[in-house]
Amino acid sequence: EVQLVESGGGLVQAGGSLRLSCTASGFNFDDYAFGWFRQAPGKEREFVAATSRSGDSTYYAQSVKGRFTISRDNAKNTVTLQMNSLKPEDTAAYYCAASGTISYWPPGYDYWGQGTQVTVSS
Repeated sequence: EVQLVESGGGLVQAGGSLRLSCTASGFNFDDYAFGWFRQAPGKEREFVAATSRSGDSTYYAQSVKGRFTISRDNAKNTVTLQMNSLKPEDTAAYYCAASGTISYWPPGYDYWGQGTQVTVSS
């Protein structure tokens, strides 16, 4: 059974940090690129960051560039999103997703986690 399980969300004050983790199972982790997306109430799901299969290439939305860092550990089947200098507009449910190729669009991803809530207070 394919599973992506996110963890690490929570409530933080503006300027604070959170570290999200996504643990994958049920498929060959090394064969997939991974992305993080987020969705705020009443808004469409949007791209946040992505990493290639090897982790050598990373991609970020302009809104998080310089504040968020995506990384992966192929030995532990884990993808991490380090979020620093958080802003209230970062508040959303954050989702981990796996794809055969890098994509900025949700339909490009094959597997999804259930999401973890991040709330940033002002």
